Amino acid sequence: MSVEVTRLPSGLVVVTDRMAHLETASLGVWVGAGSRDEQPDEHGISHLLEHMAFKGTSRRSARQIAEEIEAVGGDLNAATSVETTAYYARVLRADVPLALDVLSDILTDPAFDAEELRREQNVIVQEIGAAEDTPDDLIWDRLQEVAFAGQAVGRSILGTPATVRSFNRASLAAYLARNYRGPDIVIAAAGAVDHDRVVEQVERSFASFTGPAAPPPAPAHFVGGSRIESRELEQVHIALAMHGLPHRDPSLYSLQIFANVLGGGMSSRLFQEVREQRGLCYAIYSFHSPYSDSGLFGLYAGTDAADVTELMRVVVDEINAVAETANEAEVNRAKAQMKAGLLMALESSGARAEQLARQMIYWGRPIALDEIVAKIEAVTVESTRAAGRALIRRGRPAIAALGPGGGLESAAAIADGLARQAA
Repeated sequence: MSVEVTRLPSGLVVVTDRMAHLETASLGVWVGAGSRDEQPDEHGISHLLEHMAFKGTSRRSARQIAEEIEAVGGDLNAATSVETTAYYARVLRADVPLALDVLSDILTDPAFDAEELRREQNVIVQEIGAAEDTPDDLIWDRLQEVAFAGQAVGRSILGTPATVRSFNRASLAAYLARNYRGPDIVIAAAGAVDHDRVVEQVERSFASFTGPAAPPPAPAHFVGGSRIESRELEQVHIALAMHGLPHRDPSLYSLQIFANVLGGGMSSRLFQEVREQRGLCYAIYSFHSPYSDSGLFGLYAGTDAADVTELMRVVVDEINAVAETANEAEVNRAKAQMKAGLLMALESSGARAEQLARQMIYWGRPIALDEIVAKIEAVTVESTRAAGRALIRRGRPAIAALGPGGGLESAAAIADGLARQAA
């Protein structure tokens, strides 16, 4: 097995997978803290910190950070999610030390310059405005807010213009000190990498990340309900969520297969019935996103206002139908898609590094491909149906809708009937 793991005394983990056929490497720093780790007065600070990390250190200006990586043909980026924040690079084999040096520099010695902060706050406010103008993005923020109402896990990752503009150097430094600690950090690398050399450099460059693990976030509680917004749009955008499962739940793979059978591709029930047979929409799909202690089973469709009520009736019928009639051919097809996705990820060093980092964060160990495949293969028709039935019984769904017309309330009421039907 080419995967190697080293736990440093600080608790920081280094995990690598040497992919001998590659001349490039993907590497990054994954922090087990995201938007749900924010305090009530910190809404959006995780994302702002991610931006500010690239805006200069005592050794490099913001421009130099970008130029040093791009001068060797590499790229550098970052992403904030509900539970993690990642900073990552892709470079040639010879430039792995440079990428590690830049990544350690921006995280151990960010300048948080006042003028850079002012500019980046304005950039993020523009990003918030762009999201407000993009309904098929905005709908997910609205859905998360309804699903986990009144909780950090339910707030948008970007924050609001007011909260983003309220932060200063001290608040950024305090959030970083509280959440970026050795036990909460995984440095993952895949491709043309040497594990021992990566560990040696990490020991030197990330030595300042010490202390105990950050305090855990408040437990997530799925609430449900609906949020309807009338907007002058060409389409109605509607999303539905149900209370899903956490990463380590024994039924996770069965629920993932249920999601795939329902709306995971062109052969899925929803795509075939809603789009191909009835022509009610262009885009429709379902998915399941697990968290550390909860999960969100989601479904999205965009349709004409005149069709939204019929579409939702069909969606509810198909959710119930898959829970009762999912068959062997559908389950086997979904399992094949999951296994193919795993194997395809192994062909990308970036996807592989991210996969390893997430496994270390959520499972505490790298999970062998054979083990994952065995869990997928263990899913049966009955376990898929059972996962669907349990999903429907788990409580009131969350519904978010944006668009024109008077049918949004009736569509939401139809979706809300899922829980009543299961009672």
